[in-house]
Amino acid sequence: MIHQPEDNGVPKPIRTVLNTNEKIFSNIFFNDGNLAKAFPLSNVVASTRVNGSDGMSDGFNPATWKLQVVRKAGDTLFITLDDIKKLPKTEVVFDFKCIEGWSQVTHWGGVKFADFINAYHLDTQCRMDYVGMHTPDNGYYVGIDTRSMLQPQTILCYEMNGQPLPMNQGYPLRLIIPVKYGIKHLKRIGTIFFSNTRPPDFWYERGYDYYAGL
Repeated sequence: MIHQPEDNGVPKPIRTVLNTNEKIFSNIFFNDGNLAKAFPLSNVVASTRVNGSDGMSDGFNPATWKLQVVRKAGDTLFITLDDIKKLPKTEVVFDFKCIEGWSQVTHWGGVKFADFINAYHLDTQCRMDYVGMHTPDNGYYVGIDTRSMLQPQTILCYEMNGQPLPMNQGYPLRLIIPVKYGIKHLKRIGTIFFSNTRPPDFWYERGYDYYAGL
């Protein structure tokens, strides 16, 4: 049997196709005004599924958590949940789609990433092509194109169904980005950073496409 050389978990020819699809969707079909369909609260499911537990280690201490935002090497902001809650709140009700094939209409609340960027004067950083995030234990990590992060439905989320996030849903803070599949909705954000090259991405390294857009 002939084995194809692999690129991040898949044969190189397949990875080439995935990368080509990403260029098509991100450069041709992407539109800053495109939004995921919004739903009324009456459509929200009674029980919200958890899409994975990678990066949610048992040793996490929420009492000592602060969001770390790396502006540049040697320059990191440390931001508390109370600081984030002082910013204008946005609620999002959308159809959360998982790569496993299920979807649910779910309800989340938090701060628009774009509002967060403005509040902390991160405009220069957001001129870079990508935003990277990882959990406090570095067990889960994503890289996302900056344009999708600045979509008006993308939020740094601290509430689910009007209540604080449960631990298994990413307490104290997670990403909700309705224009992406669930693999990009990182739970329990520890660090945010910015880059002009693709940040590491957990599921990309396991054979999925990097863009993961809907």
